[in-house]
This record gives sequence, structure tokens and C-alpha cells, in this order.
Amino acid sequence: MEASGSDEVDKLKTKFMSAWNNMKYSWVLKTKTYFSRNSPVLLLGKCYHFKSEEENEAAPVGSGRAGENEHAVLYGNVEEFRRDFISRIWLTYREEFPQIEGSALTTDCGWGCTLRTGQMLLAQGLVLHFLGRAWTWPDALDVENSDSESWTSHTVKKLTASFEASLTGEKTPKVPSSVLREPRRTGSHDEDGRNELCHRKIISWFGDSPLACFGLHQLIEYGKKSGKTAGDWYGPAVVAHILRKAVEEARHPDLQGITIYVAQDCTVYKADVIDKQCISAGLENTEDKAVILLVPVRLGGERTNMDYLEFVKGILSLEYCVGIIGGKPKQSYYFAGFQDDSLIYMDPHYCQSFVDVSIKDFPLESFHCPSPKKMSFRKMDPSCTVGFYCRNIQDFERASEEITKVLKASSREKYPLFTFVKGHARDYDFTSTPTNEDDLFSEDEKKRLKRFSTEEFVLL
Repeated sequence: MEASGSDEVDKLKTKFMSAWNNMKYSWVLKTKTYFSRNSPVLLLGKCYHFKSEEENEAAPVGSGRAGENEHAVLYGNVEEFRRDFISRIWLTYREEFPQIEGSALTTDCGWGCTLRTGQMLLAQGLVLHFLGRAWTWPDALDVENSDSESWTSHTVKKLTASFEASLTGEKTPKVPSSVLREPRRTGSHDEDGRNELCHRKIISWFGDSPLACFGLHQLIEYGKKSGKTAGDWYGPAVVAHILRKAVEEARHPDLQGITIYVAQDCTVYKADVIDKQCISAGLENTEDKAVILLVPVRLGGERTNMDYLEFVKGILSLEYCVGIIGGKPKQSYYFAGFQDDSLIYMDPHYCQSFVDVSIKDFPLESFHCPSPKKMSFRKMDPSCTVGFYCRNIQDFERASEEITKVLKASSREKYPLFTFVKGHARDYDFTSTPTNEDDLFSEDEKKRLKRFSTEEFVLL
């Protein structure tokens, strides 16, 4: 009888928390985001101008801040930007998923936002790896037709309409979006089918179940080796190392051609990166592994230093960029672009119901955000992790050169935020001792992460 009574209490607690979470974390999609038609918008290395075709033709190529980067000179209209943004994979709070081992938790509401932003960055890296930057989800502009229970309070149709209206300050667009929409660009039927399967496969790797290689359950298991448990706050630096371990331990055959390198003390040791990228394919032949480069940095002291604004803009303008794990104090966001001095981000603070990604043709709508958000750079928390994707060793060499140019151009001080140096880390540290490769963190890393943990924003 006591056990039965306890079960009833647990059920009541679960229902109460579910209702509370739905109320507390359903506001994310309600707020309007305003964009200017007069300034370029950068999204992960692509540049958009929200002007008419006539105005675009008249605009000189390379005009504006974004034009300084040759890879960012791409013009597009509102619909093209929306298609690109919505195609990015959105990972948010979930509830009613399988219980996390060692805890009673079936939701990450209130504590898992940095893990979610880390997942989004990794997901973008995998999209680049398997689908390429030009890929967009064919159904991206049809999300507004979704009747999924995930989209509460306001329909996506209203949200996308308000986005277009925000460009001009009108209450509603003069022309319905369905009229403005361009014909869907698709490849061959076979290619579309392969891309759709790959799209679903990537999302399934982030499912909220113990079997998903990059799901919350697995990330928490790796986090335990750094002293973190389910319900704890995870900072951007710790999440970078957890992602590294998750990719290293992934056993899916499709993931054997990609690895993650995390910079040490704001230094990227090029020989160490290249070592991680080399896979033996025989006695004489080698293949290049793709690498996702993660660099934990701090953009100031207690508050973000505005001198680093140009650095952040420069990084988000590069074709190699896969975003930034960051946020503002007490909240983590996935930064993917900017307009003027405001950052564009996807917000994980939206509670959605568990989706079983093991089911064939599971619904995709809740994994794609219909509404971009903006935040002044001044509000950004100084602790963050920036990410880059390089397909092979040559790509890494080119990326390191371009990133170094951004670092030098944006640094007003003698020393940049981080550096690329030749050689291995051991070449510069004669006091270090070999560590077990199976450990998540070396002793030196644990000391650094303990320092990071005291500096990073915390959840109240």
C-alpha cells in the first residue's frame, strides 16, 4: 500500500511538473523578432539581404560588413533565409522521455539547455558533413501547416507571417507568403530520397533515449566522468569535451569518418588536429577524417567586452563555422548568425513532448524552429564555445588561415582570443605526463574545467 501511495504521489508530481513546464517554457515561440531590410543578415557563413530583386541587382557585391568575407557574399530574399534557418536542426527541452539512469528525471526542463545547444552545434556539423551547406529541408516552408501538438498557443503560420511583417513594421504582410514563395528547389527523386533518409538519421542520433549516440542520456553518462550528473548545470567548455567523447565513442559506421578536437587553454595545436584526422586505410594509404574544432573562449570578465563583437561577427561569417554554444546569464542559446550588433539564435528553452525517433517516418516538425530570435551582443555571457567544421586536412589548413585572419583583424590587444600553433601540445608542455586515452578528461583538463565551471554562468 505504501508503494502504491508513493507511485500516486510521483504521478501527481509528474503531472504538476508537466503543466508547469508547459506554462513556463512555451513562451519562446510567442515573442516577435524584428529584422531590418537595410542591413545584411549572416547565417552560418551565408549572407542575405531582405530587399526586392531590383534593389539586390543594384547593390554592389561585397557591400557592407558581410561582404568583407568572400564566402559570405550570397544575396537572398526573406523566403530563402527562412528556408535556410528552418532547415537547421532545433533541439529543445523535452518531457516524458525514458527515465535517465540514476535519477527520477524524465525531462531536462530547467537544466539541460547547454547540452541542447551543444547538440545543435554538433547537428550542424553533421549536416555539413553528410548533406553540405547548400542543403535545405524541402518541407521547411511547410512547417506552418503542421498541426502537431508541439506548436502550442500560436500557430507557426502566424509566426512566420509576423516575421515577414517585422521587416516593414506592418501588422500583416501585404502579400501572403504562399504567393511570394518560390518553387521548391529539388534534385532528382533519388537524391531527395537519400537526403531525406540522411536528414532523419542525423536527427535520430539526437533522440531522447539511452540508445541514441548523441542523445541526452548518453551525454549525461559521459558528463559523469567530469563530475556532472543529470540535473546539474553544464557550461560551454564542459559540453565541448562531452561532445568530443560522444563522437569518439559512437559506433555507428557512418560516424567513423568524423572526429572532434577541443582546443587546450585557447590554443589549437595543429599537429594534434591532423593526427586526429588521419585514418589508416592500409599499410601505405591514409584517408582524411573530417574534424569539428571546438574552442572554449571567454569574451571578457564578468561581462562581455564589446571589443569582441567584430570577432564574433567575423567567425559567424565564415563558411567553416557551425555556430557558438553560448547564451546570456542563466540561459544557453545556440548562436548561428547576426544582423548589425544583434546575434541570431535558436532557443532550447521550449518544452516539447518526447518523440520516438526509432519509429519509421517519425514527425520532423518539432526538430525545426520556425522563428529566429535576436539578442543584443551586449547581453551575451562571456563564456562560450565556438565551433568549426573541416572536411579534410587541406580544409583544416585553409580554415586555420582564415580564422587567424579574423582573430588578427578583430583583436585590439596584443594577444588574440585563441591561436593556432604548429606541433603537438606535448612539444610545449614538458611537465605533462601521458594519460589514459579512455579517460574523458586528463588531470590537467580536469583542473581547467574546474576553473571554467567557477567562471561560467549558473542556473538559478
